[in-house]
Amino acid sequence: MSEKPLVDKMESNQTVPVEAEELVPEITFDEFHRIDLRVAKVMDASRVPNSTRLLKLKLDIGGIEKQCIAGIGAKYEPDQLKEKLIVVVMNMKPRNLMGLTSEVMLLAAAEGPEISHLTLDRPLNSGAKVS
Repeated sequence: MSEKPLVDKMESNQTVPVEAEELVPEITFDEFHRIDLRVAKVMDASRVPNSTRLLKLKLDIGGIEKQCIAGIGAKYEPDQLKEKLIVVVMNMKPRNLMGLTSEVMLLAAAEGPEISHLTLDRPLNSGAKVS
């Protein structure tokens, strides 16, 4: 006899149960402050050739231009992101993806196949610190 799932279908604004095995070890306040979260403005966006998932984003972060290769192409078209304010991890070590360098990491929430990039509820300047 199979057990009924805790949640049949999630509607927006409902609580999603978090399984204990999904939780990662705690970090200290000081460790959190080593992560440099910033507001970034998407100046340009395009698809990465030969990939259905990857988008190449040209970002302005307080006057500094950075490139982000983000795995959100299955849910977002490049034009949907242009001029948007997003949140990125500024102090990530660069990583090569399909021959392109990603200098920052876009923050997004995922639930199964659904993806939503983190954004702001009101306009702030690019480069603003997120804490």
